Amino acid sequence: MSLGYLFGGGVGTEPHGIELYEASPLVRRLYEEIAGWTGLTAEQILRGELPEGRERRQSAGTVREAALAVAVHDLLAEAGLRPDVVGGLSLGAMTAGCLAGALDRRELFTMLARAADAPDPPPGAVDEGMALAFVRAGDEQSPPPWQDLPDVHLAGDFGPVADGSQRIVMLAGHRTAIEHLAAGAEPGAIVPLPGRTIAVHSPLRRPFRDFMAPWVAKIPFTAPRITLLSCLERAELRTADEVRDMFERNPTDPISLVDIYEGMLSRDVRLGLVMGPAIPEGILAFPFPVVHVETPEHIELAVSTAYDLGIELSEAGSGIRER
Repeated sequence: MSLGYLFGGGVGTEPHGIELYEASPLVRRLYEEIAGWTGLTAEQILRGELPEGRERRQSAGTVREAALAVAVHDLLAEAGLRPDVVGGLSLGAMTAGCLAGALDRRELFTMLARAADAPDPPPGAVDEGMALAFVRAGDEQSPPPWQDLPDVHLAGDFGPVADGSQRIVMLAGHRTAIEHLAAGAEPGAIVPLPGRTIAVHSPLRRPFRDFMAPWVAKIPFTAPRITLLSCLERAELRTADEVRDMFERNPTDPISLVDIYEGMLSRDVRLGLVMGPAIPEGILAFPFPVVHVETPEHIELAVSTAYDLGIELSEAGSGIRER
């Protein structure tokens, strides 16, 4: 019986992890370490105002989200929990790669900080946007209304909701095209996301991908030390080159939570721990029990749930740490 860790892909625009930071010296040391790598203060990472500028704001938000995920991982390791399988969406895929031992923490966080220097779109560039689409069960085989629209792209698949009535997918593209699509759909079928001005996981992120490519090329990746699942296709990433390819493609390629949790199920995962708040609690269907971990009480719940399910605890503090 295996334990899986799931890392979400949202960007931390809101303060996260304050309770863990205040309760744990381990978390405070981690945030100081990340501050030294990124140039952000621990207070900025934890709850400070994010900077102005599209890419600078995005960069600081990714540091905030990844810091919380790593903190949760380390607290679980301190409590004796260590994953057998890890996977994540978007930013979470890169964080999972780090915690699987494929790159060290300094490399991950300096890369996220480096992204702040990516150029913002030039004046007059088309505004970008994102939306969630809710596809009714039974309609999944029908051509979706965005299929032939050149300015709207499928960016992600989050799978069925808990009651199985519909499936949630993510769209990215030109903001006006997404708004026009939503206006012509049934009420609530396509919901533009306010404040999401970057069309992630779509061809519109090609300039950002090209900017980051030289940096990613220099990262000394190694083969993961535990099972690492891709969110870009149904696959396990076994080699350094496969992990590097995932990092390179991540900005522009669509992501799939389904590929991750079905891959985990096939590897005998019987409990999933969701790091932080990026994957909403109680909305999506999972093929095994999940515990969302964001507060000190959640750490205790994760440990007790693992114990109740017969998942063996490791020696406290034995989780994978920086090389």
